[in-house]
Amino acid sequence: MTEVLVTGAGVLCATAPDTDAFARALRAGTSGIGLRTVDGDYPELRPRLCADLPGFDLRTAVAGRAAALRRSALRVAGRSPLSVQASVTVALEAWERSGLADRPVPGERAGLIVAGHNLGGRYAEEVRHRYTGSPVHLPARYPLQFMDTDHVGTVSQLLGLTGEGYTVGGASASGNVAVINAARLVAAGAVDVCLVLGALTDLSDMERQAFYNLGAMAGGRGTAPQESSRPFDADHEGFVPGQGAACLVLESAASAARRGAEVWARLAGYALRLDGNGLADPSLTGEAEVISRAIRQAGLTPDRIDYVNAHGTGSPLGDETELAALREVFGEGAGRPWVNSTKGLVGHCLCAAGVVEAVATLLQMRGRFVHGNANLRRPLAAGARLVGGRSRPLAIGYAVSNGFGFGGFNTSVVFGRPGM
Repeated sequence: MTEVLVTGAGVLCATAPDTDAFARALRAGTSGIGLRTVDGDYPELRPRLCADLPGFDLRTAVAGRAAALRRSALRVAGRSPLSVQASVTVALEAWERSGLADRPVPGERAGLIVAGHNLGGRYAEEVRHRYTGSPVHLPARYPLQFMDTDHVGTVSQLLGLTGEGYTVGGASASGNVAVINAARLVAAGAVDVCLVLGALTDLSDMERQAFYNLGAMAGGRGTAPQESSRPFDADHEGFVPGQGAACLVLESAASAARRGAEVWARLAGYALRLDGNGLADPSLTGEAEVISRAIRQAGLTPDRIDYVNAHGTGSPLGDETELAALREVFGEGAGRPWVNSTKGLVGHCLCAAGVVEAVATLLQMRGRFVHGNANLRRPLAAGARLVGGRSRPLAIGYAVSNGFGFGGFNTSVVFGRPGM
């Protein structure tokens, strides 16, 4: 099978507008969690904790890109919903960082997989108010914009991608599901390059309240906002929703060599497994199996893994199950990998989480460090080598990034440093 490499990345989240800033924020342990401003009929019922994008504006976000791409971005997405504009922003960064803007591949050899579903809840909520006030003023493009495939259409038009493309969904595991699907396209030779786009989930107030009522979302204890997301801490209370988007460029080794592209990492292995369970409860068996399978597919044994970017949302059952799965795979010896969760800093980016956290993993590999676990003061008793509250130096040869989702989605991917 064709070797699959990562040759570029882009990111946008509550702590950073691009990958360089994200690397600095991770190393510094910067938190993007705060409080939303709410209005409407029942503001007291709406969860207010968030890690939202600070004052996002598409014109500002793409200001540093090449002039032709910048003009095209504003033309095709200037009036798009926030979620699509975020996709355009990270896709442009990844496209330029991969060298594809200067050394492209033919459009028919480039694909696009978008991770996400039900992405525009807030946009639909906003349009609904306008519709009920004056139905004839419903935006003419709304039939296109309420569909998640709008991300595929807009980004493919912007970058001239005419190979294979589609959206995939796996709840909070959607990002890894997209990485795996893109890797299979490249490995099979269907495309030479495939963009993996973790799309921003713009939650409506009703959706936020639903997560809160389910008991999955933090915010009921009056904890200070920046202390409210507590993955793997005994005082965890649930996840904080984060607005974020990210993009990876996956490329065949032959294509990368032809273009002289910089290689960020190898996608060494991956695994995806269903639990056969439509509920929100995680499975120790499912989680442990995908981590083990991904490591085996990479041709490795667990002792070769230096670092795990855990799914770690801050939900009690989810954290405890993941730690138990890590203990089952890696044991409790001194050589087990370091573990952290990026969600303590940027919130849970939902459908985009897997891609945002893959970018975080790669930046730590490139920067030779692991970021701290935010708000980790009373670690759960289950065994794992959790990074403390501060970042620490680490040369990472192989890293695992996990993603688990409601409805029994279990995923794990393994990245290897170039040359390993």
